[in-house]
Amino acid sequence: MNIDRIKGSIPPVITPFRGNDVDYDAYAVLIERQVSQGSHGVLVNGTTAEPSTLTLDERNRLVKIAIEVVNKRVPVVAATGSQSLADTLVLTDYASKAGADSLLVVTPYYIRPPQRGLVAYYNEVCRRTDLPVMIYHIPGRTAISVTLETVAQIRDQSPNMIGIKHAVNDLGFCSDLLKEFGEDFRIFVGLEELSFPMMAVGACGLMNAVSNLMPGPVAEMCERVFDNDLAGAKKIHYDLFELNKSVFFDTNPIAIKYMMKRMGIIPDNSHRLPMVPATPELEKRLDKVLLDAGLI
Repeated sequence: MNIDRIKGSIPPVITPFRGNDVDYDAYAVLIERQVSQGSHGVLVNGTTAEPSTLTLDERNRLVKIAIEVVNKRVPVVAATGSQSLADTLVLTDYASKAGADSLLVVTPYYIRPPQRGLVAYYNEVCRRTDLPVMIYHIPGRTAISVTLETVAQIRDQSPNMIGIKHAVNDLGFCSDLLKEFGEDFRIFVGLEELSFPMMAVGACGLMNAVSNLMPGPVAEMCERVFDNDLAGAKKIHYDLFELNKSVFFDTNPIAIKYMMKRMGIIPDNSHRLPMVPATPELEKRLDKVLLDAGLI
């Protein structure tokens, strides 16, 4: 496995809808925008893409489009996890054969398995692919956390388990992972407000929803950390700080989609139920953030 390129800003691209249908043409434009504006990769079907509202066929088609548009210019990371192991394996098999560069697999949600169940689950997924696999650790959505011991057991049994997207307000766990597994262990920051702090202690990159709004500055922050320009990276972190916080004014990606619409990036901010667009009160609050940032 060549994992050297799997680092930097790898944005979880939103899924645009036209009414209740996925707008695949608009999605292709969004993928090209990420590449042309400096992102180091793209993440397909991350949380920001609302994957639980998509069918397996829709998720697979988004993977196919991203791979075709990117055309090997940057890595394509396919998020192939689901609540069901059967669905996860279908998505994993497709992405592996389609030409994805890496996989991101969320901990199974709702079920709340024991840690030994997580070990068996990830080992089963890793056996199905030669691609590098990362754990998506987001207990706020899944109601289950992984432990250091669990990650160690998976690593011992599955050499293609290379890292984790850590979407938890726990900087210490990031340090624990790097101390245990070394600097080659891939940690991607999954909480926007911890973007700079977690990279400063050794995370290799960001999977940051705000990159849907401003791909360039987010990628530049990563580059500055790589160049050991921590002062410059910290400045960008604070320049983006209010935008980073605004992601969580409501359930992600409600705020992101509204702001993308206001910036003219997408024509409308449609969602599929049970997700719904921003309320008028939230729109006003987000408008102020965009005005303060000079984006509208």
